Amino acid sequence: MRFRIYTSLTVMIGLLWIASFAGAQNTEMNPAVQAELEKEKTTIAFWASNPVIIKEVQQQNKKGPISGLDNAKWKNTPPSDPLIKTFQENPAARFLKSKIEAKDSIFTEAFLSGSNGEKVAFVEKTTYYLHKGMPKFEVPFRKGSAWQGKPEYDESSQTYSIQISTPVFSEGVPIGVLVAGVRLSALEKSTKKP
Repeated sequence: MRFRIYTSLTVMIGLLWIASFAGAQNTEMNPAVQAELEKEKTTIAFWASNPVIIKEVQQQNKKGPISGLDNAKWKNTPPSDPLIKTFQENPAARFLKSKIEAKDSIFTEAFLSGSNGEKVAFVEKTTYYLHKGMPKFEVPFRKGSAWQGKPEYDESSQTYSIQISTPVFSEGVPIGVLVAGVRLSALEKSTKKP
């Protein structure tokens, strides 16, 4: 009973906190927070242009998604499974981990998807293996532009954050998508700096 009350209170506080970042109807971000998010979009696009990221996506696109692996099977695959470790230990994953763990990083997560929305690399196991059909994948991949989600509680990173995704380009054409979560508490701090 105490756990349920604690969980409910935590969620309520989180929702109130999220609402403080958004405009009157939760559709527009506070201008100061949005300005910080625009800076982070540039950072993520810079990461996506790294040769290590591009090479891993190109190699994955030659292979395609793992046959028979869907989101339901992915959810039931434990984080300790050797398959999951391959996504966390490749060069792109090591690059992303170094960025997430950098001093004063405001990022909670980062993951890379190939041309079919399948995972290429990540820092921590993602909620889904396939993001095809979801705006965080479709907007960058189909339109070649950045996408920004709404403030929310992210199950994978266990934090309140906003996801931003950007295309990974090769020769001017989107070949994959890089998604990163930005910690809301860090955004709040950065907007209050003098």
